[in-house]
Parts: sequence; C-alpha cells; structure tokens
Amino acid sequence: MTSIFTKIIQGDIPCHRVAENDKAIAFLDIRPLARGHCLVVPKREVDKLFDLPEADYLALWSLCKQVAQAVETCMPCNRVGVAVLGFEVPHAHVHLVPMRSEEDLNFSNPKMVFTQEEFAAIASKIAQAITH
Repeated sequence: MTSIFTKIIQGDIPCHRVAENDKAIAFLDIRPLARGHCLVVPKREVDKLFDLPEADYLALWSLCKQVAQAVETCMPCNRVGVAVLGFEVPHAHVHLVPMRSEEDLNFSNPKMVFTQEEFAAIASKIAQAITH
C-alpha cells in the first residue's frame, strides 16, 4: 500500500515543501512540535531508514544537513534536534525540530497549530535560507 509520504512525493497530497534533491524531499510537519519542524523523506518508499540503498541514504542525510542549517538560521532555536521514529508512517523519515531545550524533542508534547498561510510563510522562509 502506498504511504502518505509517497502520495505527497507524487503530488497527490499537498505539502509545504522546503527543499528536495533527486533522492529525498523536505517539507513541514503538519503536526509540528515547533515552528519550522520539518520532515525529510526518501523518495524511495522503505519502512526502515537503514534499509535504504547507500546512495539514497547519503542523499537523505545531505538534504537533512541543508535543511537543518537553514532552519537554525531562520527559526528561533539553540539547535536543531534529529529524530528517526517511523512508527506513525511506514515510510522512513527524519524529523528536524528547532529546539531551545531537550524537552522540545518530546513527541508527547502538544502539537502546534498553524494556518495554511502561516505554514506557507514558514516554508518559504526556510526554503529561501537554503538557496542563499
């Protein structure tokens, strides 16, 4: 069965894209822990991150680095936390979460809510930080 992330990658479901390369895509999490919380997802649908072929794995982490650096420059935070969980969607993905403290990377914390306009503005700000 096709994952929700594959549907996003194929353009069947909209997202607030911030960046992509030939092997991975980065977009805002729709249930963010913080303003600027991104997901980086391989375009190849695999359930477990370490099952990715080497080229896909390296391209995924390369995009993670670009996005994390952009998030850190344009979102108020002390660092960008990284989490790989994968229980909620059976398609490997990396969470990049702007953090001020370790508690900010607790997935039981309440999720933030933004309007579509706010999501679009956040995505644009991160995307612009990547290209500059």
